[in-house]
Amino acid sequence: MVTILGGELPYNVINNNKYVPVVTRKTKERDATDVTMSLEDAIQNALPEAKTVLVIGPTGSGKTTTLEKLIANSFKDQQRQRFSHIFSFRFGDINLLEAPISSKAFLEHSRIPQSIKPIPFTNPADVLFIFDDLDKYSHSLDPSLSSLCSDQDQTITVSSLIASLLHGSLLPGASFIVASQTSPNLKFLSGVQLEALGFLKPQRDAFFHHFFTDPVTAKNALLHFETTLGFYDFSKSPRFCYTVCSAYNFLINSGTELPITLTQLFVHILVYLMEKVAQKDKIMNIVRALGNLASHCALNSQSNFQRDTLDEFELLSEFPLSDFLCVDGESDKAVYSWRSSLMQEFILAVSVLLGLTLGSVEEILEKHKKHTRFLDVFMSGLCEQVHWRPLEGRLGPCNTNKTSAFKIWLKTLCEKTLPGINKEDHCRCFHLLYQMQNEKVVKELVTPSARLGLSYGDLKLLDYVVLNYVVRQLGEMEQINLYHSRLLTEEMAEILAPTMAVSRKFILSQCSFEDGAVAHVASALSKGIARSLNISHSCLNEKQLKSLCSGLKNCKVESLQFNNSKLTETSCEEFVPVLTSATSQLSVLNLCANEIGDQGLKKLCEALGNQHNKVQELDLQHCDLTAASMEDLSTALSSGHSKLIKITLSNNEIEDTGVKPLSKGLQHPFCKLESLRLYACGLTEACCPLLAEALMSKHCSLREIDLSVNELGHEGAMVLCKALKRPGCPIEKLSLARCELTEGVFVELASVLKSGSPPLKSLSVACNHVGDQGVQHLWEAIRQPSCELEKLDVEMTGLTDACVNDMCAAIKASKTMRKLKIHNNMLTDVSVPALIRVMQESTNMEKMNVQYNDFGEEMFELFETCPKIRY
Repeated sequence: MVTILGGELPYNVINNNKYVPVVTRKTKERDATDVTMSLEDAIQNALPEAKTVLVIGPTGSGKTTTLEKLIANSFKDQQRQRFSHIFSFRFGDINLLEAPISSKAFLEHSRIPQSIKPIPFTNPADVLFIFDDLDKYSHSLDPSLSSLCSDQDQTITVSSLIASLLHGSLLPGASFIVASQTSPNLKFLSGVQLEALGFLKPQRDAFFHHFFTDPVTAKNALLHFETTLGFYDFSKSPRFCYTVCSAYNFLINSGTELPITLTQLFVHILVYLMEKVAQKDKIMNIVRALGNLASHCALNSQSNFQRDTLDEFELLSEFPLSDFLCVDGESDKAVYSWRSSLMQEFILAVSVLLGLTLGSVEEILEKHKKHTRFLDVFMSGLCEQVHWRPLEGRLGPCNTNKTSAFKIWLKTLCEKTLPGINKEDHCRCFHLLYQMQNEKVVKELVTPSARLGLSYGDLKLLDYVVLNYVVRQLGEMEQINLYHSRLLTEEMAEILAPTMAVSRKFILSQCSFEDGAVAHVASALSKGIARSLNISHSCLNEKQLKSLCSGLKNCKVESLQFNNSKLTETSCEEFVPVLTSATSQLSVLNLCANEIGDQGLKKLCEALGNQHNKVQELDLQHCDLTAASMEDLSTALSSGHSKLIKITLSNNEIEDTGVKPLSKGLQHPFCKLESLRLYACGLTEACCPLLAEALMSKHCSLREIDLSVNELGHEGAMVLCKALKRPGCPIEKLSLARCELTEGVFVELASVLKSGSPPLKSLSVACNHVGDQGVQHLWEAIRQPSCELEKLDVEMTGLTDACVNDMCAAIKASKTMRKLKIHNNMLTDVSVPALIRVMQESTNMEKMNVQYNDFGEEMFELFETCPKIRY
């Protein structure tokens, strides 16, 4: 029998030339990439090497039809020559065999008529057994629970016979194909496993064109399916495709608009099935009985049930069940199951909202939470009157108390979930809102407290569909964060394109992309409102980088983070058109930890000197740079067109020879640079006179210079201190951590602080071991009213408890100090009360870092009394 939920019988599909092969996945061992092939071919390829082939897949994935096709084709000539006998069984039928039975008698129950050849018990290798629906088998295949038999003439129980066959004690050497949904019995079987994937896009295309005779209708129906329902995991199921095509067919013929949500689809299917019920006055009773059955099966994880269960819910006497349930067997031992788990949950949702299922909405949802996938989804869609309306003619209106209760439940769920950081919980809310299709409800429930900017990377395609829907209703999003998407496909990016276009910030770090996905990202950038793009740790190929940069030329992005993405000298060529574009808004460019080298920087410098260039901040640390490219950078800084105010060159081998052209550029009247970071650049005291010359220049605009982790030493630092005393020196932030400084240098730095010229706001002298005596000079300077220091870092300078009184006195006296780092020193428990007291009493101090000193664990409770101390 053909039913809308069950599809055509396999032999009808095959005999009417409607067969479309389903596919399976096979993994190549060398590169672990997935390839697909027809399940039929995969089974035939596996049999010569394996005695048992396990075909595993969900209901409706095409397992049974594939087996029927193999039988119909007699396994092609080569397989027929190999197997003289092929026997086929369904476990639902085997369950009906009760009396003890012999092997010969059992084979007579095969669904395949046998030839006149004698059954070859003498040569079992010539025999192939096909077992379908293992998940419906009512016995265990655990060999320890069965008495295995090797005598072909012995009469034994059916369960022992099946176990003896599949475990090889009976007819050893025979081959087996076993098809099943997920089943506990699978763990007792070994062999080649093949996953029935159902239909991918090419197979769906073929199926729709088989179903609809008019090519235009087929094309339009498939397009609608792909854009509204094709992103569900069960869209690969041939059975679901048949259901959708059947529903589309009667809707098209009646001139009804096609559904755009799963709820709308099943509303139309239920209307269609109710029209077939002759006793219209019994429909409400039918829905009540089916709803109670659906709940019972879900709560008891019962996929198969027998007649006594139907009697319990008074279903057999009401109406023909074949449209909702399928049956194996014809006696009182027949096994029933739902034709569609989706319809099972939908009919339960309908029953709940009609008030036919006992319990409050919240109780029912909580009770079924771990047993259903779509109950709350269907209820959410059905709560909207516009979606329920087609059912009113047969079922009347929803129970308003139930719909109101569900909406209150949904509001509570969103209020609790969306301010959190669990993306799966977010997606659950989005799915419910998507089914409602109500813009007003979305804006009401997704409040400003919702953290829509958290990472939505590595979600399923369906999750991106519902996310995109919610964002489109809201109209704008602070950021779209797809961090760590293992593969952003073209389809995903296309779905997300509208969301990207209304997001101010993109985070695509640690992602991999299909080429087409990057093209959609680029298009969204050029059309959207994004101001920031972070694509760090994401390796783009040449084609993808070119595509992305084409979008950056004509967009509003101001900040681009592209660090650690394996960019090379060649990659820099792609950035040149972006930097020189009159329409580009890019002002912050982070390319650190890429192997662009001197030649790459030279290409960038040509663009940085262009009149259209707008880059103000450039991060090039860890970029394999040397002194060879510093002349080009200096030229760009002096060009008159450069907008650069901040450059980070840290962790490159710039060395002293590279400082010379940089110093020259800093003195040029056109240079606007305010921040220069040369951390760990291989510098020595030899470069200090050059830097001092720049700092003493009247055109120098530097406010920050970081020379940390360089061997400047006493002499070099003294030269710099002298330059810092130049009236009008603009330096406000100075970093000299681990520069081999001496106490004499600290004396000079203290003098600089006392003078108030330059107005140093931040000073780092960490990792210079001068001890309490050296740092003492800084404490004295900080106590002076002329000192404007706000931040001080004296990590690993050798401080002990002896310095604490002077340090606290300095903090009390200072009107500007806000942050102090004294971590990684030798302070002990003795100092803790004074540290806590001074931080509690100080009105301007915001934070003190005391980590990694010699404090006992018992001091941590004291530190907790002062939130301003990080311990």
